[in-house]
Amino acid sequence: MPQTDQNATGQQFTLAHGDQRAVVVELGAALRRYTAGDRPVLDGFAADQPITGGRGQLLVPWPNRIRDGRYHWHGEDRQLPLTEPRRGNAIHGLLRWTSWQPQQQEDDRVVLAATLWPQPGYPFHLDLRAQYALGPSGLSVTVTARNLSGTAAPYGVGQHPYLTVDTQPVDAALLTVPARRRLRTDERGIPLGSEEVQGTPYDFRGPRPIGSLRLDTAFTDLDPGADGRTVVRLAHPSGEYGTDLWLGEGARVVQVFTGDTLPGPERRRGVAVEPMSCPPDAFRSGTDLVALAPGMHHVFRWGVTPWRV
Repeated sequence: MPQTDQNATGQQFTLAHGDQRAVVVELGAALRRYTAGDRPVLDGFAADQPITGGRGQLLVPWPNRIRDGRYHWHGEDRQLPLTEPRRGNAIHGLLRWTSWQPQQQEDDRVVLAATLWPQPGYPFHLDLRAQYALGPSGLSVTVTARNLSGTAAPYGVGQHPYLTVDTQPVDAALLTVPARRRLRTDERGIPLGSEEVQGTPYDFRGPRPIGSLRLDTAFTDLDPGADGRTVVRLAHPSGEYGTDLWLGEGARVVQVFTGDTLPGPERRRGVAVEPMSCPPDAFRSGTDLVALAPGMHHVFRWGVTPWRV
């Protein structure tokens, strides 16, 4: 059974498979730590420290930002709390700072659950399950939402892990993002439109160093492999080892963030590679937004595979 104990982020659920170890916390069901052998795969956080920069957090029932926290749904105007007040946005959902409780526990797997109760700005009732599992191919994550409301609910989901390949800052790390387009945004991080990456500094379809480029960028029009998964790769400059983050069922957009707005010691220390079911501001634009019907489920899958040549 996974090891558990109490800390500032609640119970700590330690998973093990071979030389891999992962730690998931009760607070927000966040992914705190992941190692393969002696190598950290994630730039995570300590159990007794506040979670900053969205590190490892689940983003439900929307990822990224909603401009002004306002949206219109089925004839009604809704106002969400402005959780990014400096930019006037509602950011990263409603369950980051709530307790998620264990439902199933094994040595290499844990399932945590939370209820999203109807509330001002989001009067919908959702049941959430987050499964983390370690196996031969790495860590897999499955997030399932079920609508307990009597009406359809707007829904999106994402997660916010930071990858590391022992390069600080991240400039020398080799990044590959198999995407044909990226979203242009305003100063508040809200999309203005999209453009092809070809011929721009944002073309990472082949591996290349991040350099001094500041990324807080949503990539779309993803190019999946034969297995239907899109793989974003972060590799050490030597090319000898790295990490693949794959996007599976329900994941249609990936946000890449180099952490330039984080506090000094955390700035450009890791690369956030955020699988998302929809782009920023989807509650307003409707792009890839799920209308989750009463009693229906939505499934979102992604995972991480460390590798070494």
